[in-house]
Amino acid sequence: MSTTDDSASRIQHARVDTPCGAYLLLAQGSDLVGIYRQGQRHCPRPEVLGSPVAPRDHEVLGRCLSQLREYFHGTRRSFDLPVRPSGSAFQREVLAAISAIPYGSTRSYGQLAAELGRPRAAQAVGSAVGRNPISIVIPCHRVLGASGALTGYAGGLDVKRKLLRLEGVLPATDQVPLSQ
Repeated sequence: MSTTDDSASRIQHARVDTPCGAYLLLAQGSDLVGIYRQGQRHCPRPEVLGSPVAPRDHEVLGRCLSQLREYFHGTRRSFDLPVRPSGSAFQREVLAAISAIPYGSTRSYGQLAAELGRPRAAQAVGSAVGRNPISIVIPCHRVLGASGALTGYAGGLDVKRKLLRLEGVLPATDQVPLSQ
């Protein structure tokens, strides 16, 4: 029987503070596999989190924290991190489409469904968006209801509102003009 090194398959995590609250950053090997706001829906169970690590002691978690700080200070508009989101092939397809939404822009669930060639799949797109395991970096906060209204966000609508204001999208009301 041979033994293998499972260090690349182990999940490690770091808890960090941001202007939007405490977040959990998860890495598996050299890939970022999760960014969850503390207490948000769909956050992994504690037994899945693996060992805690200081961000400075893990390359991808350290890079993630540094880039998140730049984002919150308004000096970063896109992220350059190796991400590996979990989910079905459809969910990963939706997350790839979300990743293509530029900083300061928005899309509706229906627009994303149409872009994916599935114009009647807005609800399925919404479900996939709601299970995004790598929030902020995969910018699901940029996805809105058909009318431009803020709708569900696993990290809370207050956080979605704050992120959209940071990006200069959200005016004084919660009605957001959809990007063309």
